[in-house]
Amino acid sequence: MESQSYGQFCPVAMASEVLCTRWTMLVLRELVAGSTRFNELRKGVPRMSPALLSKRLKELEEAGVLSRVAEGEGAGEYRLTEAGRDLRGVVECIGFWGQRWVQSQPSLRNLDPSLLMWDMRRNLDTTPMPEGRRVIQFLYPDQSPARRNWWLVVENGDVDLCSVDPGFDVDLYVVTDLRTMTAVWMGLTRLSEAVEAGRVELTGDSALARSMHQWLGLSPFATERKHAVG
Repeated sequence: MESQSYGQFCPVAMASEVLCTRWTMLVLRELVAGSTRFNELRKGVPRMSPALLSKRLKELEEAGVLSRVAEGEGAGEYRLTEAGRDLRGVVECIGFWGQRWVQSQPSLRNLDPSLLMWDMRRNLDTTPMPEGRRVIQFLYPDQSPARRNWWLVVENGDVDLCSVDPGFDVDLYVVTDLRTMTAVWMGLTRLSEAVEAGRVELTGDSALARSMHQWLGLSPFATERKHAVG
């Protein structure tokens, strides 16, 4: 690892030498969430350079947290080892702590439509959706043209995320600003409240719109109640 040793025998110090370098916990978050390929991991940490991601993955491999499984001439997959899988509870505890105690307003300044839509795709529940292909287009008028339109394509239990028009008929249009949708995803605002206030507009399939609170993929920490700080 790139950081110098703390020079302490304490297990907290030794674990910190492995886990507390910059970006490492976020890479672990993506691995725990099920991402296994390099490009999938990049989507979860879009502001991390590919070179640094490669370096962190190599360090975690050397620490015995993950293993790389080669696939022919392809890039292969990264799989958590037993030690890596044992970190799931650590990642979840940090997430729940952050949801409880870290002020939400500063976090709502760190807005990224690609990261939000990737997380929504990953956590979307296809169970309430009818059979056949369903296409939901999210429009963020407050964003630049290149970051404004996103499509979730749901078919046979699979969910694809597109930033370019996939060419299918759209079943439901969701028009909102990025801050509102992020707040809904984080559990800071109820979807119904945002719709009633006019901050989220739903147009199209009425059944799909009514069930959005069921299929919408929220943060795994969204149910955790915020605590007052201070």
